[in-house]
Amino acid sequence: MQQILNFLIRYRNTLLFIVLFSIAIGLTIQSHSYHKSKFISSTNFLTGGLFSITRNIDNYFNLKAYNNRLLIENTKLKNALQQKGIDTTNVSKFIFDSTATIKYHYKPALVINNNYHKTNNFITLNKGKKDSIDTDMGVITDLGIIGIVQKSSENYSRVLSILNKNSRINAKLKKTDHFGSLVWNTKSPNIVQLIDIPRLAPLIIGDTIVTGGRSTIFPEGILIGTIKDFQLDSNESYYTVNIQLFNDMTNIGFVNVIENKKATEIKALEKQTNE
Repeated sequence: MQQILNFLIRYRNTLLFIVLFSIAIGLTIQSHSYHKSKFISSTNFLTGGLFSITRNIDNYFNLKAYNNRLLIENTKLKNALQQKGIDTTNVSKFIFDSTATIKYHYKPALVINNNYHKTNNFITLNKGKKDSIDTDMGVITDLGIIGIVQKSSENYSRVLSILNKNSRINAKLKKTDHFGSLVWNTKSPNIVQLIDIPRLAPLIIGDTIVTGGRSTIFPEGILIGTIKDFQLDSNESYYTVNIQLFNDMTNIGFVNVIENKKATEIKALEKQTNE
């Protein structure tokens, strides 16, 4: 206590000056609208900057959670559009049909393991049977296809990646509807091959390749990639087309799993036909 009193006595003139100066500044701000507005603007700038910095820090550490919420909202939007009969595969030409029934349902999931350096690559998702995820469901991102669910347990799913030599997906040229099969030659994780494209197909480098829709797995028109180059086979009857993927298969986070609501009925009918 004695030290505090000694400090106040020693610096009494300085402290008195600070107190009187603060009172003068306060009276000036209160009695002059111009000074008051400037003071408020300055404090708002300082506090706003501080809040902005703390918010940016908070956003950085919560980025994963924000992305997860965005994925869920995006999935809800896809499902809502499906309920209204809107074609979600091509946002540039929405098609509305009030009599349409829901055919596809989208489910969000997170990739917890991703292989891309082997010849037979698989992806593991954090959702399984308890989330209604089962075999033969397509897996996509907003940039394009990822693969097909091969197995599912109660809490997890194993996806056959498009970077797997056993993967074979129906695909087509977006502009002309020429169909072929999407495969992978195991060389590059960013390039897959579209085979069995007839010689008469007008191929142009840079054209878009999409899913063909001739299966119960993927809707028609889901993005895949663009034509990088192409060449005729030994018989000069069909093209093998190298496709530059839209997705970076070495960096996949959140995905959507596609459930075809009509798949069971279609498969049962096809089985009867084959028998």
